[in-house]
Amino acid sequence: MHLGLLGPRRVHLADDGGALPPPYRLLDNEYSLLDETDLVFIDPVSTGYSRAIPPKDAKKFHGLREDAVSVGEFIRLYVTRNRRWSSPKFLIGESYGTTRAAALSMELADHLKMNLNGIMLVSTVLNFETLDFKPGNDLPFVLFLPTYAATAWFHKKLAPQLLAMPLADVFDQANAFAEGDYTGALFKSDALDSAARAKIIAQYARFTGLSSNYVDRANLRVPLWRFASELLAGEKRVVGRYDSRYKGYVRDRLSDRMEQDPSYEAVAGAFASTFNDYIRTELNYDTDSPYEILTSVRPWNWDATNGYVDVGETLANALTHNPFLKIHVSSGYYDLATPVLATRYTFNHLGVDPKLLTNIVIDTYTAGHMMYLNLPDLKKSKADLARFISGASGQGQ
Repeated sequence: MHLGLLGPRRVHLADDGGALPPPYRLLDNEYSLLDETDLVFIDPVSTGYSRAIPPKDAKKFHGLREDAVSVGEFIRLYVTRNRRWSSPKFLIGESYGTTRAAALSMELADHLKMNLNGIMLVSTVLNFETLDFKPGNDLPFVLFLPTYAATAWFHKKLAPQLLAMPLADVFDQANAFAEGDYTGALFKSDALDSAARAKIIAQYARFTGLSSNYVDRANLRVPLWRFASELLAGEKRVVGRYDSRYKGYVRDRLSDRMEQDPSYEAVAGAFASTFNDYIRTELNYDTDSPYEILTSVRPWNWDATNGYVDVGETLANALTHNPFLKIHVSSGYYDLATPVLATRYTFNHLGVDPKLLTNIVIDTYTAGHMMYLNLPDLKKSKADLARFISGASGQGQ
């Protein structure tokens, strides 16, 4: 987010966010939020350049609660030392950063009595049940289906009637099927009669671009990794998870799992190279430590309820305790990591007073998980977030 959306410099990519060959370079970011707010980027322990001292103590920070406490303490120290207790305060996070932001919302309010003006969530995951394709959990199969439809529409794998429609209309039709007939069919499951099952299979195939035979053999349930491998199997390609507009090569053409995520591979090297250069040459920070772009930390204490983390409850409490808190949510149509309907489902189940729902704004973009890599979405993000910050800052009230 530093070199893609928020900061004064951004990585040079194709206008649609597509990969360019190395060497990579930075551009001035005319869409930075620095004209709206100061920016403080925080690397939680074991990410970026942040390390525990001594290293063996890192496990003390590797947990949902432990992480929130350590980041909250950093914020307290920063705000105190820079005399910013009276300033408007916002959190912004992407992906796991949205989980952290929701957890922090109550950590700051409860233990520091620091109320936030706003939280900006980019590609949101608060309730991990919405993303976990496991036997007995049909929820993700429903919530991913409209994004499957958007992906199939982009790659022209749908019937001509659907391809002639705008993306948003295709998404909405698939959404209605997912929330209606498809949910009912999964509820009945093996009790579904053959005629009703055949009808659901036909509709599922129509919206996803998969064959009816494949949907039938999958028992009406196609997880992400199989969809990504199967949609373009005839072209010997796999579609991206972070952004399903991307497609990549495969080696095992019989595999039903994703060998790679072409949307991650397309940009990871560009961001790693430019950040490592930027930090030394422009910011004059020298270290021989590796910058952890995307790190895997195990074991991690998730503190899960019923097997799943759900910080949606935490965010709902924060909103209830602080009714001035505003929330902005950004979702991408082509995001197969944190799909649009999964985000909407989470916010539809906060269980807060209806009046507080007016504090939440959800904007949808025409790219994926990192929607701002797509230049039109970067421009829209700047306008949407600037408007949100201005409206939630509390200045002059």
